[in-house]
Amino acid sequence: MKIWENGSRASRTGPSDWFTGSVRVDPLIETELPARVQGALVTFAAGARTAWHTHPLGQTLIITQGKGLVQSWDGPLRIINVGDVVWFAPGEKHWHGAAATTGMSHIALHEAFDDKTVDWLEQVSEAQYSA
Repeated sequence: MKIWENGSRASRTGPSDWFTGSVRVDPLIETELPARVQGALVTFAAGARTAWHTHPLGQTLIITQGKGLVQSWDGPLRIINVGDVVWFAPGEKHWHGAAATTGMSHIALHEAFDDKTVDWLEQVSEAQYSA
């Protein structure tokens, strides 16, 4: 058994190559092989969001605070709220983030495949975000 006490691991600022706006990432789950699951609490300031990206084994989001937006490539922009759970299939190109006037936090869960959990792509444009 391993216990990580609350506050024992440092928060990270979401890098500008992967995010637009102010984003904080707090590690939650970091397993060792053969386990593959990883998880983080991600907090987006109003208007902040990820870049487009995919996950080799998919991703689950559990919305814990605020109001947000999610979109799959060529899909409609969807509003997400506290308590919603979002699943992106393996390889599904998508983005997620906070609404324009309200911050949002979610727990993000995904698995590593060949030591990779995510493929980062281009930034979400203002036109895509505002659609």
